[in-house]
Amino acid sequence: MNAFELYQLGRRLMKIGVRAMPDDEFGRLRGSTRAIVSDIFDNPGSSISEVTARVELPQSQVSACVAQLRENDVVETVADPADGRRTLVRPTEAALRRTRSRPPAEIDGALAAAVGDDPARLARARQALATLAELLDGA
Repeated sequence: MNAFELYQLGRRLMKIGVRAMPDDEFGRLRGSTRAIVSDIFDNPGSSISEVTARVELPQSQVSACVAQLRENDVVETVADPADGRRTLVRPTEAALRRTRSRPPAEIDGALAAAVGDDPARLARARQALATLAELLDGA
């Protein structure tokens, strides 16, 4: 596999993930907003600049998205105690509670649409995804 094929595989996996998401508040978000929310939940207490660098979107777009998420009680912002010019962003307690109480989205239907509904193929795909997730954990 080369870099382009890996990139294409990543895009296909993202599309399967999007199809598997329930039609809830997170599932209805635009892709860029979903990337920003995911990054903030994965890296609470990050600066806007750090989020911008990780999601590779313009800082103006990240800042506007964070402002909207703040209005919707998804994230909160605080001045960095070490450098008052920086803004740190983290999930709100209410958003964390909603996330914890939401049942995990099942992927079987979306995965079957991608690889076929043969039980053996589905099992192989699930095992391959589990192995890849394990190998990439912390990467």
